Parts: sequence; C-alpha cells; structure tokens
Amino acid sequence: MVKEKFYVYNPIVFAADCISFLLVSLALYSLTRIEPQLSFKQMMIQSMILIICTIFYDIVFHTYQSIWIYAGAKEYTDLFLASCCAYGTYLLIAAFLKPHYSVLLFMLTVAIFTFAAQLLTRLAYRHLLGPGKNSAKKRGNTRNIAIIGAGSAGIALYNELKRNPESPYRVWCFLDDDKALIGKRINGIKILGPVNSAADILRNSPVSDIFLAIPTLPEKRKKEILDLCSDLPYYIKILPDCVLSYKDVRQNYASFLRKIKPEDLLERSGVEFDRDELEPHLAGKVVLVTGGGGSIGSELCRQIATYNPSKLIIFDIIENSAYLLKKELDFIYKGSMDVQVEIGTIRDEGRLNELFRKYRPDIVYHAAAHKHVPLMERNPGEAVKNNIFGTYNLLKVSALYGCEKFVMISTDKAVNPTNVMGATKRYCEMMIQAMADIQDCRTEYSAVRFGNVLGSNGSVVPLFMSQIEHGGPITITDKRIIRYFMTISEAASLVLKAGSMARKSEIFILDMGKPAKIVSLAENLVRLAGLKPYTDIQIVETGLRPGEKLYEELLIGEGNTATSMEKIFIEKQNNRVRYTDIEKGIKMLSNALDTENNEIIMATLKKLVPTFKAPEEVNSKVESVFVESSIFERLRASGEDG
Repeated sequence: MVKEKFYVYNPIVFAADCISFLLVSLALYSLTRIEPQLSFKQMMIQSMILIICTIFYDIVFHTYQSIWIYAGAKEYTDLFLASCCAYGTYLLIAAFLKPHYSVLLFMLTVAIFTFAAQLLTRLAYRHLLGPGKNSAKKRGNTRNIAIIGAGSAGIALYNELKRNPESPYRVWCFLDDDKALIGKRINGIKILGPVNSAADILRNSPVSDIFLAIPTLPEKRKKEILDLCSDLPYYIKILPDCVLSYKDVRQNYASFLRKIKPEDLLERSGVEFDRDELEPHLAGKVVLVTGGGGSIGSELCRQIATYNPSKLIIFDIIENSAYLLKKELDFIYKGSMDVQVEIGTIRDEGRLNELFRKYRPDIVYHAAAHKHVPLMERNPGEAVKNNIFGTYNLLKVSALYGCEKFVMISTDKAVNPTNVMGATKRYCEMMIQAMADIQDCRTEYSAVRFGNVLGSNGSVVPLFMSQIEHGGPITITDKRIIRYFMTISEAASLVLKAGSMARKSEIFILDMGKPAKIVSLAENLVRLAGLKPYTDIQIVETGLRPGEKLYEELLIGEGNTATSMEKIFIEKQNNRVRYTDIEKGIKMLSNALDTENNEIIMATLKKLVPTFKAPEEVNSKVESVFVESSIFERLRASGEDG
C-alpha cells in the first residue's frame, strides 16, 4: 500500500492564508490594545501557535488539495472543521502557558476572523479564476441558453456549464412549471414559467438554445414540450433518462446532453412488463434468430441475451453485421453466454436442416426478409424466393425438429398490400395461420405485425436527419403520407412478449398509437435543429414510388381481440386458408418463378393474396383514414371481441 503524503497542491491559497493570518492578528491587536495582559511578543507567540495549528489541520482535512474553483459544501465544511480543531488544539497547548482569560478571548476572536479571511480568500480565488471566466466568453462566442427544469438535474447541468472553462454556454434563465419556484432565483439566474409560455417569455431575449433537463419527465409531457419547442427558433438538446447527481464535482453533466432523437417526438411511453413473465419462456432455451444481424433481429438478440438462454444462434446471410453483434455480446457478457453465428440463407432448406439438426432450437424468431418496397417491385421473384419460400422452409423444419415456438416478424404493409413486399409478407401470415392444420405438431406458430421502426436500416427518419445535417433538402415522396412509428427496443420487447403468449397460429398486432404525417415529422426535425422548414431547409416531394401506399393499416377486418397485455392485440382468423391450399400455392409460385416473367409472378401473387390491390385503389381513402381515432383505442375500450 502506498502511504499517503501531505501535499500542498495550491501554493497560492496557502500563501494567501499565511499572510492573512498575520494581518488579522496584527489588526486585531492594534484595535483591541488589551495590554498589559498581552504584550506584542506574547501576541505573536500565541498567534503563531494558532496559525501552526490551523495550517496543520488544513493539511489534515486536505483543504489545500481541493480545487476551490469547483468547491462545494464538503470543501467548505472541511474548512470549518479544520478551524474548530485548530482552536481546540490551541486551547490544549495554551493550558500549559496559563494565559489570562482575556488572551483566550482575544485568540478566539483571531480564530473567527482567520476563518472569515480563509473564506474570503477562497471566494476571491474562485471569482477571479473560476466559473464565468471561460475562454469562450473571452472570445465573444457565448451562447445564451434557457434550461427547462429547475430541479436537481437542471441545477447540476447549470453548475457544470458554469464551471467548465471551455463551455460556450451562459444560462440566461430557467423555465419551470412549479409555481413555488417561478419568480425565484438560482445563483442569480431567474426561474420563469410556466413552460407553455416559453414563446412569450423568450421573445426578444438573447437565448439561442434550449436544454430540456427533466430526465424523469413522462413521455406525453416530454412530447408536448418538444412540440412547443419545435415552434420556437432555438436549437434544442435534451438530458436523457438517467440519474444525475451533482455531488461529484468532477462529473461532466454537459456530456449527457444529446440531440433530439426521432423517438423523442413520439407520444409513447415505453413498454413495461415484469421480467418474471418472460424468464420461464427464454431462460435455459436454445434460441435461433434469423436475420439476426439486421436492425430488428439484432435488437431481439440483445434483449433475448438478458434472459439467460442456454444458447443464442445468430443466423444471417450478411456476415459482417452478425460478427459485430457477436463481438458486442461477447464483450458485454465476458464470454459467459454461448453465442453462435451461422451464415446462410433461409432459401436453402438443406442448410436449415443442418442448422436445426446441430442446435435443436427451442424457439425461433424469424426476422429475415427482403423489406425494401421499390427494390422488391423491380425484383418480385427474389421477394417470393426469400420471403415466401424461405419462410415455408423454416415452418417445415421447425415442425420436423419439434421446435416449441416459432415467431415471425410481419409488417403493416401486409394489410391490403399494394406492393410485392407486402403481398409476400401477407402470404407468410396466411402460412402461419394454416399451420394450425398440421396434426401432432408441437410447434406453436405466430406472427407479430407492426409498422415502421425508428432507427431501423430502412427507416426514413435517419435519412431526414442526415439531409438536415447536409443542409437539405429533405425529400419525401408525398406530403400526404402517414405512417405508424415505434422504437426498435419497444418493438423487440413486444415481439418477445407476444411470442410468450402464442398458442396456435395467431397473428399478433402491436399498438402503434396514432399515425403521424411524414411531412409533419420532417418539419419538426428541422425546427428542433434550430432551423426553419422551407426557409433554411427545403422539403420537396419526389412522387410516390412504385407500390407505395399513402397510409398503412394494421388490422384486417373486424372482430379483433384485446389481450391481457395493453399494447398487444390478436387478429381474428377470418377465412383462414387451409394448409393444403398453401401447398398448392407454393407449387403455383414455383411454376411462376420458372417462367422468369415478372408479370406472371405478380399475377400469381394477386391470385393467392386476394387483398393485393393497386396503390391507386387504396390511396384514394387516405383522408378518411387519417382523421379516424386510433383503432387500438376502440379495441381497448371494448375489452373483448369487437
């Protein structure tokens, strides 16, 4: 063990203390003149004893090792305790010298004024060299900010910005809804409010940035504030959901600030359910995830890993993403989890048999699919081979090897599809439902249908943000387009939960909330970047792409059922296709593929998927769909078959 030594890290403060001690003693002696009880020589001796005691305890309490420009309550408390101990020790020493009572009283006065001098020295040091003297301000690059939230997180952020010598920010005001705080001040900074009056409060102010510093804010209120801020000409940053403490003066709170993420604009609370509900479903199981390196598949793998499966198999045709995910999981779990990467395609039934024979998976999450709408319009054969034939192979192999559960990831584009991708996914759903006909099959099949996933590889929102960073323009196909949105983590969590609820060939639908206009989302992203849509960043229409729908749907028909999980519904099986018809359909598609004629392939798909319609036929209904209230609210209100 290294023995700690006493160091004086701040010679400036130390020298200032020594000088102030002597000056205080001389000044008090000249003012009190209590001779003959105390001569000048005696005064010097008594003072030197007290000074030595004070310096000794300042060293013991590490006050000279403190960085006083960042000092907090602990540093000032230690300084006070050092002074008390110093005078107490002086009294013990003075007992041997037997000074007059008036001398002890005089030295108590010296001790009090000495402590006051130490305080003044440190406050002066902090004022001259500490916060408020940063280089950014000297260069004239100061950015005035308003902090929304005058609670502990907001104060912690303010303190960090104030004491950071390189920070370009100066807090102009706090904004808060708490009536008990409005009108008061924090270190001279005004607390104004309520937050909804931000436009009036900040009008004609020097504020250029707004920092939202309420990490525990409910999602609904956070969206309300961000919507409010999006209408203001300020650059917005947010302090994320994490516990901040301003007791540690070395913590860089400003580093937690981040730009607005697309999910911040969703009026959605995160999905919550008891881990114990999923633990028996996944713990100790062999779990296979197809498309495991993709955006949805990789998030499924991350969440599955938290439930301690006996083995996790990442199956993907793209080796780089699967390899990086394995490295990530190996790093997080320090090699304690058995994670295997297998490369291959779901089109290859032989490869799937080899895989299932080797690992005997208990649960399969099927996320592999071709999802890009325009590309699949130009390559319908590839969509059929991968989405339909690949899923058909997986269904058969899962049944052959006695897999417990099979969960397929579907899409809202499968509902009344207007494109090849949606039609192939709808046929996959029909295959899932038809598996109920297989006798003596222990596998419980299900599909989970949801809409757009923010942050996924195919999401349009990251494209918008990239276009904003490059100065625009933002390109959207049509300003009338509306979409459902959900975060990747929430989608994966609900998929796992729905999978645990599956019993026999159900189609689960996730509550995506209310749909949002793509153009409104683009405008908000521009405003939250501190810019003006159509002035700083243009938003231009490029025209609908082949097969593109103006709106998406999540439910087919009526009579859908709410479940015990608030955000999960089951679609009632109306006109379910028999498994024998599915096999006939597979043969028809195989024959169509042999022709290598896209028109024949499309015609076959339309014959097998009766709801496959032309985009123009569906897009004419866009206005009536958008003004409807959320279908999920109606389902939840009914609480039963609707």
